[in-house]
Amino acid sequence: MIQRPIHLSHEFLAEVLDKDAVAVDATMGNGNDTAFLAGLAGQVYAFDVQELALVKTQERLASLGLTNVHLIHAGHEQVDQYVTRLRAAIFNLGYLPSADKSVITQPETTISALGKILDRLEVGGRVSIMIYYGHEGGEMEKDSVLAFVKQLDQTVFTAMLYQPLNQKNHPPFLVMIERLK
Repeated sequence: MIQRPIHLSHEFLAEVLDKDAVAVDATMGNGNDTAFLAGLAGQVYAFDVQELALVKTQERLASLGLTNVHLIHAGHEQVDQYVTRLRAAIFNLGYLPSADKSVITQPETTISALGKILDRLEVGGRVSIMIYYGHEGGEMEKDSVLAFVKQLDQTVFTAMLYQPLNQKNHPPFLVMIERLK
């Protein structure tokens, strides 16, 4: 069976994570990706601008007994204030499900965060970006991220796209980046 993009995203990152790794959840949301990363990495830094995301994530981590996470109530564009190097990062662009759908990730802050993360990414490190774009403003962010990734130096990064081709209603898709040198 063909994998859903989010499952492929987790497999892609799991291949490079271990207890010596630092990972970033750039959009913690309900804490699913944060918990996934915390189960594999030594330290996780998780960012979100919504207090509700921190509350839900803290509850999820506590229920799992995971304590190696720094929950940061700030936008992902501030990653450089907390992390100097990392091996993996994950983004889920769009909005927090079951919350205020007018609070969405923005192209400017996402590109800023992505640039800072790629600057700090170890050789062999990976970034996965789930792009949900079926909401107002989502198309613009999708286009900005794809344009940014396409211009990355191919001798330093490799980038791939995993996308459904026969689904309606703006199905989410995955962008995967790996640092080569």
